[in-house]
Amino acid sequence: MHHLCKDHLYRYVLVTTQDQMQYDGIVENVDDDYLYMAVPVGEMGDSQHLRQDARFYGGYGYTPYYPPYYYGPRRRFQRLILPLAALAAISLLPYY
Repeated sequence: MHHLCKDHLYRYVLVTTQDQMQYDGIVENVDDDYLYMAVPVGEMGDSQHLRQDARFYGGYGYTPYYPPYYYGPRRRFQRLILPLAALAAISLLPYY
């Protein structure tokens, strides 16, 4: 399983564990004991803190990178660590 996970490094995959749980995400790293994945975490949450309009400075539209105008994007992925011994299958998923 270690070799198979190494072949899918930095790819979007579907992982099935021995207890039939399925996780989809991007393979970040593999060591001797664990598989590290970045899994998507649903909606981006409330957007009330993000500015919707861009300010125009010098003819170019952009949002300044300092508060209170720019709060940055929220995290859309979360790290998941799975033991290699618990993995039953790994397969590639189309990335859209």
